[in-house]
Amino acid sequence: MKAIDPHRQTSPNVRGVKIPRRTARSLGAGLLIILSRVASWAIGAGTLAGALFFVPVTQANHQGHSRHTDGDGPVTAGAGYSIPGASFQIFLAQGSDSAEGGGVTQGDRDAAVETVRGALAVLLQHRADYPRVEESLKKEALARVVIAPTVVNDEGKAFPFLVTRTKEPGRVILLISASSLKEKGYLHHPDTLAPVLAREFQWVASKADTAPKPKTVSGERMLKAAPIHTDQDIAALPGEERVRILQQLFDTYLRTVDDQKSLDGQSYYEVGNTALVAPTHRDSTTKLYEIRIREALQHIVREPFFWERTPKAVRSLLNGKVWNVAFVKIDQRDWATRTRVLPEEKAIMVGARDQRVQPAAILVNTYRTAAPDDPFYPDTRGLPMGALSADQLARVIALEIQHNIQEKSMTGHVAQDELTAPK
Repeated sequence: MKAIDPHRQTSPNVRGVKIPRRTARSLGAGLLIILSRVASWAIGAGTLAGALFFVPVTQANHQGHSRHTDGDGPVTAGAGYSIPGASFQIFLAQGSDSAEGGGVTQGDRDAAVETVRGALAVLLQHRADYPRVEESLKKEALARVVIAPTVVNDEGKAFPFLVTRTKEPGRVILLISASSLKEKGYLHHPDTLAPVLAREFQWVASKADTAPKPKTVSGERMLKAAPIHTDQDIAALPGEERVRILQQLFDTYLRTVDDQKSLDGQSYYEVGNTALVAPTHRDSTTKLYEIRIREALQHIVREPFFWERTPKAVRSLLNGKVWNVAFVKIDQRDWATRTRVLPEEKAIMVGARDQRVQPAAILVNTYRTAAPDDPFYPDTRGLPMGALSADQLARVIALEIQHNIQEKSMTGHVAQDELTAPK
């Protein structure tokens, strides 16, 4: 729809004002032109609205790329299709039974339903292998799955999958494009679709999460508000309380994405798999690995295993020393992990007690594998860093901190690292 310019000059009100006849004729001609343009605009808008009304497209917002519109999602038609063991059902978007749209026939729609049902059945049977699927099922986060011929976001861009919130807190809808399933060859192949569908559950879990979200930290950190604890206090805290403090640090200064956003637009690994997968969106890989980093850090501060084996890692995460833990892509270096600590002259006062710390960053080089002399080599089982599970990653990060966080200045080490920092 064409927007009306509020700054456009409008015709003056000439009622009751005596004006020259030539000027009146000019004004009359101008009014006729304006009226004809308005009529043309109205006809065009009506045509466009009619065309949009008959396009069988489900519109939604995709995570991270535009604002989400809360609502109950697209209107569905007919009874839902159940999945054994699931509280949600699969529906077809209203209008799917009418004329063909997007090159999708009625047979394609039927095949899409059965393929998605089969893929979800596979995920439910192996839910222990898919943490995000398990989490979503336990929380009953998925209200329903809706299959439409085509799915687009607010900007008109088509997506194979989209997740949108409902008006009910903690519940979301998963939208699936039948035309995309057909184009990518997934129809009649539920086993092939299953791992692809499993990836979308990271967004199901994320969008259904109603807990307070971490604040975006940019520029100056909220140093005074950081809940810095002494090593003695940390030793006395239970695991869940340590997790709560860690989450507060996410809100104040602990970053889990590198400042250069070196993973934007890059491919990623499924857990335990060495085949690279192309991202759906430019920031998909960055977000995926931020989730995995945060899960790993929570493992470290919560589980007794880490306090017993790598206590320096637990303390350093909660006493202010570590400021950044992130996956990065640094091709110039073959190391798998690296600790960078600012020199002593750049130490900063943190927390209400003005604790003096030298900020440290723990970097995990996504596409590199561990070297035999790395302390975490046995835990990685030959996988690239980006293919590690959250539990494996927790051991890698904990050992890196335990062995490489130093109390003294590391000026020379920092100077060398700055030569190979991601640009």
